[in-house]
Amino acid sequence: MGLLLTKKISVLIVEDNELMRQGLSAVLERDGEFEVLGEAEDGVSAVEMAKNLKPDVVIMDIGLPLMNGIDATRLVKQALPQVHIVMLTSHDNDNEIFAALSAGAAGYCLKDCASERIRTAVTSVSHGAAWIDPRIAHKVLQAFENPAPRKPVAGQVPLPPSELLSQREREVLKLMVDGATNKEISEKLIISVSTVRTHVEHILEKLAVTGRTAAAIKAMKEGLI
Repeated sequence: MGLLLTKKISVLIVEDNELMRQGLSAVLERDGEFEVLGEAEDGVSAVEMAKNLKPDVVIMDIGLPLMNGIDATRLVKQALPQVHIVMLTSHDNDNEIFAALSAGAAGYCLKDCASERIRTAVTSVSHGAAWIDPRIAHKVLQAFENPAPRKPVAGQVPLPPSELLSQREREVLKLMVDGATNKEISEKLIISVSTVRTHVEHILEKLAVTGRTAAAIKAMKEGLI
């Protein structure tokens, strides 16, 4: 009776630092559970290689030349929805976290994490689960710990969040989730920064949350964008 063969998890590594790429490849191929199909050093190459190789998982650095990892993730997910992406970064910046998740990343890992966490993250997302570095996960949890209660108006039936926001507020919220700053939002929508601040204040009030992080989570959770 032949041995039952388990399919290896195929991986594309996208990282502009050569030593980091080699280290990731060595970590993954150490125990034979993974197969590294290729390596890319910029966002443009990452998208093309993903389309050609169709890996199970892409490990994607955020800070890439030619095209950043968040934009590359969005394009890969548009072309290959079945591919799972683990975002790799040296930062735990709120904007980057939620921009990455909004773009379609299923995992978010800090570069200085233990090699075992990298393997766990890749395995988890390949099975359809989400995996966020424990040092980052608390940001997501804390965002909803102390939501600001919305004061009810006498005789008024509360509207669901999807009906509370105006079209312009939805546009601002989408850019917030994408990680844009107030200045970047003002340039994108051709409105003043003070107007953006006003829209953000209204969005937080209507969604009954206390900050941009919580607004991003709620937007994704409730499909507001």
